[in-house]
Amino acid sequence: MNRRPALEATDPAIAELIRREEIRQESCIRLIPSENYASRAVMEATGTVLTNKYSEGYPGKRYYEGQENIDPIETLALERAKKLFGVEHANVQPYSGSPANAAVYLALLKPGDTVMGLSLPFGGHLTHGWKVNFSGITYRSVQYEVDPVTHRIDLDRVRELARAERPKLIFTGGTAYPRIWDFEGFAAIAKEVDAVLVADMAHIAGLVAGGAHPSPVSRAPIVTTTTHKTLRGPRGGMILSTAAYATALDRAVFPGLQGGPHNHTTAGIAVALEEASRPEFREYARQIVSNAKALAEELLAHGFRLISGGTDNHLILIDTTVGHGKRPSVNGKPAARTLAAAGLECNYNTIPFDKRKPFDPSGVRIGTPSVTSRGMKETEMRRVAEWMDRALTQAGDAAALEKIRAEAAELAEAFPCPGIRI
Repeated sequence: MNRRPALEATDPAIAELIRREEIRQESCIRLIPSENYASRAVMEATGTVLTNKYSEGYPGKRYYEGQENIDPIETLALERAKKLFGVEHANVQPYSGSPANAAVYLALLKPGDTVMGLSLPFGGHLTHGWKVNFSGITYRSVQYEVDPVTHRIDLDRVRELARAERPKLIFTGGTAYPRIWDFEGFAAIAKEVDAVLVADMAHIAGLVAGGAHPSPVSRAPIVTTTTHKTLRGPRGGMILSTAAYATALDRAVFPGLQGGPHNHTTAGIAVALEEASRPEFREYARQIVSNAKALAEELLAHGFRLISGGTDNHLILIDTTVGHGKRPSVNGKPAARTLAAAGLECNYNTIPFDKRKPFDPSGVRIGTPSVTSRGMKETEMRRVAEWMDRALTQAGDAAALEKIRAEAAELAEAFPCPGIRI
């Protein structure tokens, strides 16, 4: 069935590349924890005439006419976000998670003010004060790390750093921290040093919505997030907050950082939030965690070294420089490429206290959102772990990797991709 007749007629090259990407996403086991499958409904909402419309401002306060359909769409997204996460205020206009965080800085701080966040090499995010990012260039950044033995966040050390540096803003959240975030503990520290706590839940928003991870709401007065990842929406961002910060945050997004919102994305966010409010989404969120734990346990059984010893959420960080039996030590980059050749898609990643450079680190990062969206469960996770062990053990054997790839593709065929196979 030709689902894109106009595109194929106008630009067959792009149409063909999209078709190939659909095949790739269907045939491989996607283990990158920041990726997922949006539903067909979400994708249909984003591919509409809403992309034609400018809507600078907010519902009821626009700078362009013709908003009689746009305002209700954005209002639906706002009301659904507030209800789903139990917040007083929401803003769904940030183009992604980084602009959402940038708006928080603009609303709360002045250049040179002190901000504290988890250091990027220890699982944090660029926008939490890393030195090459605007957050580390414009503001004075102090960074906390994980414990060198447990690889978990030590709140006593965080408190000691906060007392010494007196940050005005403290970020929680990250991109490669496989454990539960203690929002209550961070809130106590923020209160003690008179800082504003901001919870960046971009990776875990779907888990929070589904009750599979504690919510930062009521602990952090400001929460930022992307709308894809575990939430399964389009590529966008949101800011959730108490009413006290509503005006400052809205002004920081528009006109502070952005012009008109992407209305087609807003519609997709609204659809994703509606989907996330349903009982089946709670089952999905809990299965993500169950799958991640099952995968971690099986990897440990195969002798893999997992950072922090396992996972409480959707992601697993593996030190691939530690071999086991016939499986050799290998750096993260070649390990990721070997796994990709075997049909197992992940990303190379730094590990805590990594002595290697970020572009050639010591580990890989994997996660279970995408495979869970396909309907895979613990049994399939055990097969994935076995394939990972085989692939890295036989890294130089092209035929062996192709055999694993064929086995992975056969499994993938049995679990249709949401939004692709109709």
